[in-house]
Amino acid sequence: MSTHTLQIPGVDLVYDVHGPLPTAGGRPVLVMIGQPMDATGFGTLASHFPERTVVTYDPRGVGRSTRNDGRVDSTPETQAGDLHALIEALGAGPVEMFASSGGAVTALALVTAHPGDVTTLVAHEPPIIPVLPDAPAAERARAGFKEVYEAKGWGAGMAAFIAMTSWQGEFTDDYFAQPVPDPAMFGMPSEDDGSRDDPLLSDRSWAISDYRPDAAALAAAPTRIVIAVGEESANTFTARTSVATAELLGQEATVFPSHHAGFMGGEFGQAGQPEAFARKLREVLDGAG
Repeated sequence: MSTHTLQIPGVDLVYDVHGPLPTAGGRPVLVMIGQPMDATGFGTLASHFPERTVVTYDPRGVGRSTRNDGRVDSTPETQAGDLHALIEALGAGPVEMFASSGGAVTALALVTAHPGDVTTLVAHEPPIIPVLPDAPAAERARAGFKEVYEAKGWGAGMAAFIAMTSWQGEFTDDYFAQPVPDPAMFGMPSEDDGSRDDPLLSDRSWAISDYRPDAAALAAAPTRIVIAVGEESANTFTARTSVATAELLGQEATVFPSHHAGFMGGEFGQAGQPEAFARKLREVLDGAG
C-alpha cells in the first residue's frame, strides 16, 4: 500500500492505493468510500480483493484529510468534487466504486455531476431522508438524537442515534414516546467530554441525509448504479432509504449479506460478514449479482 496527498482547494486529501497503477489485467480501479468513515474502515474488505487495485481515502475534514477552507459542514456536492479530483489524479480512467452510508450519497452526487467518472457504482445503504414516505418524522427523529448529543454529550447522543437507526419501520408516535436510552445499554460512556463537533451526531452532515437524488440525471448517466441493502437491516432506517432510493431509480435494491457495517471485520468494533460481503460485491461488479 502507498499513501498519497492530493492538494486541492480547501483540503489536503489523503488517499491510499492498494495495488499497482496502471492496474493489472485491465480492470478499472476499485474505489471504496464512506462518510463520515475514513479509509481505515475498508481494511478488511480491501483485503478480499487482492487481484484488484483498490483505492480508499479520508473524506474532507475526516481522518488525515485536513481542511483549510474554514468550514466544518459536509455536503455531497463538495465531497463529489473531491472525488472527481481524486479520480483525475489517479489517471486511470473511469473507476468502479463501492460506496457505503454517507459515502453512497456522495457517490450519487458524483455520478450526477461527473457521469463519466464511474462505470459501476454499488451504493450501499444511503441514508437519504427525502425519499421516505415519513420524511418529516425521520427529520424529527434525526433532530432528536442531535438534541440529546447537545444536551448530554457523545455517549448519550450515540445511544440515541443507535435507537433511531435500529428502529423498525416508520417513525411513529410509539418511537417518539420512548425514553431517552441509557448509554450503558450500548456500552457507551455516560460522561460528557464537552465536545460537540462529532460529524455524525451534530448537524454538520445534515446536507448528506437531506440530499435529493436527481433521478433523471442518474438515469441518463452511463454509470451502472446498484443500490445495495443488508439482509439483516430488515426494516431499519437505512434499509428503508435504500429500498426507496432504488424505487426512485426504477429498480429493486440488491440484497447483500449482513447489515449496515456488513463489510467490516472488526474496524471500529463493528463486524459483519466481510468474506460473504466481498463475494457478493465481486459478483455484482462482474455483472452476475
